[in-house]
Amino acid sequence: MDVLNSLMLSLLTPMVLAFLLGVAASLVKSDLKIPPEIYTAMTIYLLFAIGLKGGAKLDGVTFAEFWRPLAAALFLSLAIPVWCYAIMRKFGKLDGVNSAALAAHYGSVSAVTFGEAVAFLQFAKVPYEPYVAALLAVMEVPAIILAIFLVGKATIASGGGDMKKVLRELLTSKSIVLLMGGMAIGLLAGKEGTAQVAPLFEDPFRGVLTLFLLEIGLVTGRRLGDLKQAGWRLIVFGIAMPFVHGILGVLLGYWSGMGVGGSTVLGTLAASASYIAAPAAVRVALPGASPAIYLTSSLAVTFPFNVVIGIPLYFSFARWLIP
Repeated sequence: MDVLNSLMLSLLTPMVLAFLLGVAASLVKSDLKIPPEIYTAMTIYLLFAIGLKGGAKLDGVTFAEFWRPLAAALFLSLAIPVWCYAIMRKFGKLDGVNSAALAAHYGSVSAVTFGEAVAFLQFAKVPYEPYVAALLAVMEVPAIILAIFLVGKATIASGGGDMKKVLRELLTSKSIVLLMGGMAIGLLAGKEGTAQVAPLFEDPFRGVLTLFLLEIGLVTGRRLGDLKQAGWRLIVFGIAMPFVHGILGVLLGYWSGMGVGGSTVLGTLAASASYIAAPAAVRVALPGASPAIYLTSSLAVTFPFNVVIGIPLYFSFARWLIP
């Protein structure tokens, strides 16, 4: 019953309904489109807002209360790509390059899925730890680098990739600069300083996230046709792995002393798959990898699963697990 209540709570949020509207609009071949410039602007706004608010909430947080969640986040970001790579090599029957590309996407995290989890908790009036945005930033890069190394420098070289270029692209990418830069500004300005820009970055956040999910729904709807070529193994992987990772993330959140809200967020981060930072890095490092595989799995399978079903499941499990 708790799972059903959480599922209904998720389905009735404007963000999820907007995502479903976007999918439906694509399926009926509507001419609804969001201009690329607006999509880019929304991406910049969401990433910077997440970083800024996360940095402000870090004001006053001690390392003693943060180190265990940080260790859990690092473990997840390094362990997930290893077993995802092995699973897709054996179960998925994929070659090393495509297995590594999937591992990079599932080991990294989705800032939009994170934003939806936070919005879900706010809608449910459930508090969460102030440092969760820092966990998002920490988990974004390590998995991508590890997944690329899993296929070896020889494979990267034969495909035309350049590790130095990959690292430069990652560390200077839009998502990392906005998240880390926003966190630094929020931390330096503190809660009082960021209160000056709260009218722009607090209440409007969920509205912008709703429009962004409408666009993601349109993109997802256009990629649903790729599922026929992706094969059943990729679909099973795209649903089973986020479920397992989400439960593991909640368990590690509980182990690290986080409450229901924080454990739900860590579970969501572990379950999410990147479709901003990881695709950019994979294009450079693993040009032989097929976007039809890694984008279809992360965007057309895992993202809808997490937004509609996954987050309520992780939340319900956290409520059952944590007194």
